[in-house]
Amino acid sequence: MNKRDQIPASAFGRNPFKKIISLLLAATLVSGVCPSYANAQAAASLPAASAQTVQTTDAPDYSKAENWAYFAMTEQTLAAKDDAAASGLTSDPDVIAAKPADCFIVCPSVYSGDSNHLNMSLDDNDSKYSFLGALNMEAGIYMNTCRMYSPYYRMMSLSCYDLDMAAEESGTSLGTTQHAGGAAAAAELAYSDVRNAFKYYLANENNGRPIVLAGFSQGAEMTLRLLEEFGDDPRLKDNLVSAYVIGWRITKDDLAKYPSLKMAQCESDTGVIVSFNTEAPGTQSSIIVPKDTYTYGINPLNWKTGKTPADKSENLGACFTKYSGGIKNEIPQYTGAYLSPERGTLIVTDVNSADYPQILKLFPVGIYHLYDYQFFYRNLQKNVAVRTAEYISAK
Repeated sequence: MNKRDQIPASAFGRNPFKKIISLLLAATLVSGVCPSYANAQAAASLPAASAQTVQTTDAPDYSKAENWAYFAMTEQTLAAKDDAAASGLTSDPDVIAAKPADCFIVCPSVYSGDSNHLNMSLDDNDSKYSFLGALNMEAGIYMNTCRMYSPYYRMMSLSCYDLDMAAEESGTSLGTTQHAGGAAAAAELAYSDVRNAFKYYLANENNGRPIVLAGFSQGAEMTLRLLEEFGDDPRLKDNLVSAYVIGWRITKDDLAKYPSLKMAQCESDTGVIVSFNTEAPGTQSSIIVPKDTYTYGINPLNWKTGKTPADKSENLGACFTKYSGGIKNEIPQYTGAYLSPERGTLIVTDVNSADYPQILKLFPVGIYHLYDYQFFYRNLQKNVAVRTAEYISAK
């Protein structure tokens, strides 16, 4: 039995197109609501989401709990939809209050959009359902240690990244925004919401507690921007445990422009960025890490920044999660990995690319972006606890 066979396929739930898109972008193919590999391939050819579901919405008011997917002790946001006990999500105020840190986590892309609708509407309840599901799927990495905060925001659509890819293929510079044309404006709108939510959190919720920042894919891009803007703000600088910026590039220009950005060097340093981008050997370019770009990161198996490889025996478990946050399938010692000396990306050594066919045009075979946190789930989960404990002991 190969690894692909160990990951069970299952039937669609309601509104399958919405779930396909959000689940793929949340990096899973194994939940109780997700498609098989064959269905996933078919999903890539489906048309963009209908504009009928998209409307212009005003900036959200983050003093209202309804504009948060997770908001510490609010039952509506932390209760899983299907199997709360299995997922680890809880609405018990005593359990939540006892957690030593806060996690401010930014959701990855769950909205397909089209050329006329580049940001998700917060009036679109189907997209908000997908939004919460995508968060639940990665929240278990942080949930054991942290109270969870995550704002609903008018995220960029997938079509923005299509614009970026077209620009790169034509040789057009993306400039300092790292996005093309209308996508740049869409990114600014998305970040304005994330920024306002984070400002509200700092002013009203943090109260000097340790902070874990987290984001995957688009969420990682937004998290990096928070670090760039608030890195010298004592409310973040003095309380930052670590920032998990997974599935987005961090370049020498970023580090030079923002000296407050510090990359993790080992398993337990604090106030640092944990980042990586997963690829197959021989990969030369991706939409996340373009050709001739070097991204800084760390190996989540041995917590080294050099090219020292980590054997798959150091992998505590790949976890493929459900919309509720529960774990559908767990595979210990799934793969080893090493950092590419040329690109800085994380190269997996025991993954057969044939088991992961292309799902979206953005991610050709060998680009394992959709699985960044899934492949290393248990190592990341342990690391959040280790860094938080180190931060608290040093205070």
